[in-house]
Amino acid sequence: MSRWALVDVNNFYASCERLFRPDLRGRPLVVLSNNDGCVVSRSPEAKALGVKMAEPFYRIQAAFAAQGGVWFSSNYALYGDLSARVMSLLEQAAPQVQIYSIDEAFLQLEGPWLTDAMAHAQRLRQQILQWTGLAVGIGLGPSPTLAKLANYAAKRWPATGGVVDLQDAARRARLMALTPVEAVWGIGLRLGQALQREGIHTAAQLAATPAKGLRARYGVTLERLVTELNGQSAGCLTAPPPLRQQVLCSRTFGERITQRTLLREALANHLVRAAERLRQADLCCRHLGIFIRTSAHDPRQPFYGDQAGITLPAPLDDSLALLAWLDGLLDRIWRPGPAYYKAGVVLSDLSPRQFLQGDLFDGQDPKRMRLMQVMDSINRRHPHGLTLAAQGLGDAPWQMRQAQRSPCYTTAWSALPLAYC
Repeated sequence: MSRWALVDVNNFYASCERLFRPDLRGRPLVVLSNNDGCVVSRSPEAKALGVKMAEPFYRIQAAFAAQGGVWFSSNYALYGDLSARVMSLLEQAAPQVQIYSIDEAFLQLEGPWLTDAMAHAQRLRQQILQWTGLAVGIGLGPSPTLAKLANYAAKRWPATGGVVDLQDAARRARLMALTPVEAVWGIGLRLGQALQREGIHTAAQLAATPAKGLRARYGVTLERLVTELNGQSAGCLTAPPPLRQQVLCSRTFGERITQRTLLREALANHLVRAAERLRQADLCCRHLGIFIRTSAHDPRQPFYGDQAGITLPAPLDDSLALLAWLDGLLDRIWRPGPAYYKAGVVLSDLSPRQFLQGDLFDGQDPKRMRLMQVMDSINRRHPHGLTLAAQGLGDAPWQMRQAQRSPCYTTAWSALPLAYC
């Protein structure tokens, strides 16, 4: 019988911020989204105050500060580095690790894990805490869905010590009877409401529903999920992901933009980032689109937004080749006068690189392909190490507002914490 574990870092972004600030222990802490807009991570103390995920921070800032709360801008360099350290420990602990998100991963368990999974999980949890300073919850079960459910219980009830094993059928039944159906992995709010209209309110009721009938109404994914709730691995995790339909890179500006040169610079940055994502996925695009817009909620000026696109002569993933089309597209939609609030790039009509049908007279230059590989390699090791001239020199007004960003403690020599003896 297969065994799975799900390891999830508790309150990941908030825990990363508190890791190097022990003076903040016990104080409510939140991490904000891009441009310091909404709450994306909360410490337990902030949750106890009633702070909700995705809540616009300006609405609660005064009350939150009055109760001793502290807040941070997102520091993705710090989070990415600490995530890599946790994942490295997981890869040493199990032969097969599937990273699910920045703060969680599934482990397929073999060997010694099968004889005493709880003891191994507790040792792993202690090792991660000792080596990284981050607390994790670990859920164990005969399928990925049950491992996810066990992790939900491990994080919800502190008395579990952060580890829950659902290998025992009777224990599974007790937990599923207490778990709302919308809390089951892959259900969510909308599908949960539809299931509740059918009288399915808990995970136990969902597990007891005939899977074939659910498939007819909701599709094969829900059928597999029900099979896994009943203790049989059904490929919910191992099913191949669908091919991406598009790559979108956009962001609201830290300040409103009125100059065309700055707007082009912002679009160039988005385009370079989108092309990097293409290459990471071994894809090429045949269609390039851009859009610009003002704020729809600004009473001082009428709303303006427009988009432009072009079908490329041949599929591309080359940042320099894609940038060559940018000026022509921007000329079609640029209008002087408005204060622009957001811009973005969309790459679509994607195809796998290995199936690329080349152009007889205008194929991709192998030297340029190697250049892109070198650029990507440098930027993977040094996230701010290499930029193109079209991307500007940095510190532009369109860049994200990050008034409360913490130092990059683990990735910048200048930000290393000092210890005084």
